[in-house]
Amino acid sequence: MPSNSFSLYTHDSSPLREVDPPGRSRGVSLFLQSIYHGHMPDRTVDLRSDTVTQPTEAMREAMMNAPLGDDVLGDDPTVIELQSRCADLFGKEAACFVPSGSMANQAAIRAHTAPGDEILAHEFSHIYQYESGAPAAISGCTFAFFHGEHGMFTADDVHSAIRPHDHHFPRSRLLVVENTQNRGGGAVWPLDQVADVTAAAREHGLRCHLDGARLWNACAATGVEPADWAAHFDTVSSCFSKGLGAPVGSIVVGDQDTIHHIARIRKMLGGAMRQSGLLAAAALHALDHHRERLSEDHHRAKRLAEAISNCPGVVLDTNTVQTNIIIFDVPGQDENQLQEEFDSHGIRVFSIGPSRIRAVVSLAVDDSDIDYAIDVMTSRLTTLTSSTA
Repeated sequence: MPSNSFSLYTHDSSPLREVDPPGRSRGVSLFLQSIYHGHMPDRTVDLRSDTVTQPTEAMREAMMNAPLGDDVLGDDPTVIELQSRCADLFGKEAACFVPSGSMANQAAIRAHTAPGDEILAHEFSHIYQYESGAPAAISGCTFAFFHGEHGMFTADDVHSAIRPHDHHFPRSRLLVVENTQNRGGGAVWPLDQVADVTAAAREHGLRCHLDGARLWNACAATGVEPADWAAHFDTVSSCFSKGLGAPVGSIVVGDQDTIHHIARIRKMLGGAMRQSGLLAAAALHALDHHRERLSEDHHRAKRLAEAISNCPGVVLDTNTVQTNIIIFDVPGQDENQLQEEFDSHGIRVFSIGPSRIRAVVSLAVDDSDIDYAIDVMTSRLTTLTSSTA
């Protein structure tokens, strides 16, 4: 293997040391190792994320037929249509199409804050855990963290986190809620709790941003419309390349002035694209054709979770599986060895902490894939936990 791959190897191909942390890149490393050593699984079911989906043929056709312009100059008709559609869908004045969910969140943070400000968010928040320290690097902000279960917190938590108006302290400036909560196992915030925490933030003059990367899943699980969630926030970001199955792209919605500022930040960050109507067309197709089917992902995730929960030694409360994400623990087992065991049998998952595994159901997974995953995962878990009992 080349030296710039995910792991370093000795001359006889035995692992010397891992150079990446558990998670995404290591998952690729373990999967490639199984192939390198000659073990090819009979079938592969990719449960690493809902970002692994490929565009459907109908989506590809929509992309190829999209009318195009130059979005940097503001005249790509398909981008304009997508932004207008999303502004209406979320009940906001304007919208900005950006390449990624991380850019959507970071552009919003930059628009709402000044260097030295403090962001109030859960410790599991994507903006902190998985966006490369961008709030510090791009906006110069610090964090005050909440620690509630499933990535949630309360209005009392918000009141307690507010800094005094004193020049010794950072300014409490922005509240960020993530719905659904990725590290919280795809948990959906109750709408009344969202109303409570944002109202508490506004009592102290804070702005509010919703990281709604998987808000489509929250809508499908509850029947609550996007505009009902968005009504409590100044800005909302939402992703097309997760549950909705588009290849690229996210949206940020808000008032006209804030979105104008975000469009400038997008340009500053190198996210302004030219004939991006190709990508906007995929997002429009996803909005029209892939929202209703999200309940299928939720049903399949529940079915897989129930099967896993019956394995000896597995800690998984199926009541917490509300959408398409399953997180379970196998105490006493090494999470990386668990991941490697599943990978070697064609079930691709992520290790996300000590003895903890995440699996995500998406458009890329059908009922037969879930049947196969249940057979493999329950068999391997039963064997592994029995051998260490």
